[in-house]
Amino acid sequence: MKKISLFIAMSLDGYIADSKGSVEWLTGQGNDDDNIDSYSEFVKDIDTVIMGWNTYHQIVTELSPDEWIYDDFTSYVVTHKPKTSSDKIRFVNENPVELIKRLREENGKGIWICGGANLIQQLVQEDVIDCYYITVIPTILGFGIRLFEKADHEIKLKLVKTQSYNGMTDLIYIKR
Repeated sequence: MKKISLFIAMSLDGYIADSKGSVEWLTGQGNDDDNIDSYSEFVKDIDTVIMGWNTYHQIVTELSPDEWIYDDFTSYVVTHKPKTSSDKIRFVNENPVELIKRLREENGKGIWICGGANLIQQLVQEDVIDCYYITVIPTILGFGIRLFEKADHEIKLKLVKTQSYNGMTDLIYIKR
């Protein structure tokens, strides 16, 4: 059974994007002497990426318009917009919880929940995320798109690892 992991960054006050959806603030404090590459370490155990339409659209129009940066994975974009899928990018109009449940039964490596907030909230609400890998960025935005909104139940987690570099802190939790 595939492990479902949320790998995402947030501001110190809990936002994953500013009020305009921008993530330009996702940087450390300027001294990257440690050369820690938590992303490369994380993706060694991933073969599938799931994201919502807004995250996909931001990647292809702003963050990496010339190259699909997740070419090493099979990507699923949850959307109501009719789009033509390819071998690497599959557009699905499916309940994300049902999609996750179906994909986790397939053979292979883990599944990365990449974003956005609406997709994450649905998966948190149904408690299908196994590992929360959250990088806290040394910025207080004061407004924007929250990582976690109100849930109707408690999810108990266990801290399994922390690391700090360039003013950022990785927090890795699994379900208890």
